[in-house]
Amino acid sequence: MKNKNTVRKIESFIELVVLTLVYLYFYWTYIFNWDYFHPMWGRGKYVFMGVYFILNLVIIHLCEGFKYGILRIADVLFSQWIAICIVNVVTYLQLSLMANVMIPVGPMVGLTLTDFVISGVFVFIFFAIYNRFSNASKLLMVYGNKESVSLKLKMDTREDSYNIKKIISVDEGLENIFKELENYDGIVISDVSAEDRNDLLKYCYMHEIQTYITPKISDVIIGGGEDIHQFDTPLVMINTTGLTPEQELVKRFFDVILCVIAAVVLSPLMLIIAIAIKLEDHGPVFYKQARVTKDGKIFDILKFRSMVEDAEQRPATDDDDRITKVGHVIRATRVDELPQLFNIIKGDMSIVGPRPERTEHVEKYTAAIPEFEFRSKVKGGLTGFAQIYGKYNTSAYDKIKLDLMYIENYTFLLDVKLVLMTIRILFKKESTEGFDKVVSADEILASLEQQKDNGDE
Repeated sequence: MKNKNTVRKIESFIELVVLTLVYLYFYWTYIFNWDYFHPMWGRGKYVFMGVYFILNLVIIHLCEGFKYGILRIADVLFSQWIAICIVNVVTYLQLSLMANVMIPVGPMVGLTLTDFVISGVFVFIFFAIYNRFSNASKLLMVYGNKESVSLKLKMDTREDSYNIKKIISVDEGLENIFKELENYDGIVISDVSAEDRNDLLKYCYMHEIQTYITPKISDVIIGGGEDIHQFDTPLVMINTTGLTPEQELVKRFFDVILCVIAAVVLSPLMLIIAIAIKLEDHGPVFYKQARVTKDGKIFDILKFRSMVEDAEQRPATDDDDRITKVGHVIRATRVDELPQLFNIIKGDMSIVGPRPERTEHVEKYTAAIPEFEFRSKVKGGLTGFAQIYGKYNTSAYDKIKLDLMYIENYTFLLDVKLVLMTIRILFKKESTEGFDKVVSADEILASLEQQKDNGDE
């Protein structure tokens, strides 16, 4: 299907219009009370509709709820439901403020449930359209370092979008690769040297060949630069200091306000968890561990203790006998991380940022990958790019690139988006995207050679 983005925008607009009309129906039928809103009736209802439309547009977009055919259907649906809840809560408070009284909550609950049904219908219809008319691109993968062919396994988990039919080493020569490309819809360039990558990219750009490329760390840094057009030679000014003082001030204000509110709202839950931990084995409620944050500063991260006291310092597995009964529950629901709200209020961490690593891990990763230190330009975060887009088996090198994408492209709106997306992640079981065991590059290449010998394309 060509012009997918245009189709996606049309579908999004249709869904937003329907949600807005349903809101008008509920407003007219169940919410409107002449004593409350009569000065704002008449043309005022169009203002209400416009505000509701814009709220849905912004919040669903921030939650990535319009990515039909890109994300998995469950992710899109759950993103829309989270956004709908937020929009309808804001709308309820807005209407109550206008009425100068807390209006009945029943109609808004009914509106929300109706919106859930409408959202589900549209999402399933739109995905059915993509499944019916959109075919996965037939791709050729060109790799430099043979370890980079593991990208094929990741892309194979989305066979609805990507179909890597053949992989070829860049060492086979660009002329051979250009000839091969005549039989494919696009190319995946994975970990190829800068010179060869530039030649491939220019050729594909000239011949309008769909191109996917794994960025290098330098690409991520350049991508966050500022274009300068003072001369007839283009310049890009690279940000080498992390966030500006103004950005840090806004970010700190956002952190404190949101975490103070969250700490107050969640205090009953945290009190219950603390009592349960204490009653089970009479040990300490909190667990402290040294972590590294901005500029290499070391601090003690706080968690609710989920393991027996004085447990050995090695990673825990799901069936680890060191995990307490309460620990199994709080780890599964991830509420063991709640005390980090106090780390954020104190200033050791931020809500959004690279995950603060243990001191020994920082030393190990930095020795292997010197660029690992780049993450320390901002405070460690409770959530962030790598936490949302990565998996538990994501390589350290890829996590660095994800964290740098956040640092180099930071905006306040990006923080808001990542916080909203974290809500969706909290309800998903952490996954390896289909990797049940580690597969080496040699095994992948051998498997592909076997398919070739058997006559499979």
